[in-house]
Amino acid sequence: MKKLMMTTATLVAAGLLVAGCSDPGAGTSAGSGEPATWPEATASLEGVQLTFWAAQASNTIPEGVIDAFEAATGAEVELVTIPDPYENGIQTKVATGDKPDLAFWQPTSSMLTAINAANNLQVLDDAPWIEDMDPALQDLTGILNGTRYAALVTSPSVQGVYYNKKVFADAGITELPTSFDDMVAKARVIKETTGVTPFFEEGNTGWSTQWWPQVLLADAAADGFYDDLNANKASFTDDVVVDAITTFKDLIDEGLFNSDIVTATFEDQGDALLNGDAAMAVQINALFGQLQAKADTATLDETIGFFPISPSGNVATSHPDQSNAVVAFKTGDAAREAAARQFLTFWMTEYYPTFIEEQNTVSLFTSIESPASVPQALRDVHASLSDSVGSMQAQAVANPDLWMNVVDVINGVKTPEQAAEATQQQFVELAKASGIDGF
Repeated sequence: MKKLMMTTATLVAAGLLVAGCSDPGAGTSAGSGEPATWPEATASLEGVQLTFWAAQASNTIPEGVIDAFEAATGAEVELVTIPDPYENGIQTKVATGDKPDLAFWQPTSSMLTAINAANNLQVLDDAPWIEDMDPALQDLTGILNGTRYAALVTSPSVQGVYYNKKVFADAGITELPTSFDDMVAKARVIKETTGVTPFFEEGNTGWSTQWWPQVLLADAAADGFYDDLNANKASFTDDVVVDAITTFKDLIDEGLFNSDIVTATFEDQGDALLNGDAAMAVQINALFGQLQAKADTATLDETIGFFPISPSGNVATSHPDQSNAVVAFKTGDAAREAAARQFLTFWMTEYYPTFIEEQNTVSLFTSIESPASVPQALRDVHASLSDSVGSMQAQAVANPDLWMNVVDVINGVKTPEQAAEATQQQFVELAKASGIDGF
């Protein structure tokens, strides 16, 4: 039932959002036909009220900037937490005309398409801070059909491998894996020599199970798989996808994963990695955020490392998530729209050095150094973006529930072939609902 509800919500939202086929306000202020302006970061906004939507996982991130912005400008910003599933909830609200001024949003092609960015989001092409960002990040994400709709506020998430340095040392492993097969070979060594569980996965909510087949698709992604998928020339039923899901299932069957994979939680995963009860976890930055809440930087630097992985090497899969970027909505109110742009300017200029200190995170700007307290693993994650490939969410025009189907494989409900077929069917449905050519 949960799967049906999520899929239906996505399809309903996509259908309603696509219904408006014209876009008179693209790149303009409140549809006036005039180019959007970017007010000074601290200009007075007395009497202006803004609403900011965030997920349960991201609702603490903007608290500092909101307080500082209110003090500097006189504006009022209401922070509203949207219950999970966050993205589906927002799409349904927006489809009925309920819009915030600002919101966290996954800045990928699939999710910008899903929210019908051209009709619903302000254009951020001329944002005054973009040229000061690290050139490798300026156009990495947040852009759909050549137009920028999302402001990157933190380093984009990456699918890669977090590992326990002490477990590796105990197993006599002195060099990091140089390919997926090498990682598996080292996992077997770890199990044989230390008895520690090589890989830990959480199948309780299961959203992270999809990272395994996705990192196995990194080479195919680099070769244009998602471009072909978007053109309806490739399919999730192709051998490369079925083989990726099958490989994941085979490693589970081999006993290289935690025995409680079906019931283990995201919290369990972090604890197991930090405590040395597991050697590795394929995850995104959210896992490290959890670890930062459990241990200080010195402990993390001593215990936890990161390496990117792909079938043939060490290529990361970039996966910008909703906590990495903010969008500003078209509300039809010129004053509020300008104030929303001013809020983004304030965040990314005046307040940014304070923000990265608060979040203990990597700087997006070459002219602003990352805090000394940022753990090395997080710096390594950020460095892997320079030659990364995009994830399914980043490159595909629609975002099917691959993870749900992979969970079904783990639970023995589907075969890898059936999981791939279900993913493809939903992808086609979503692409059609979004009006993508060729479907």
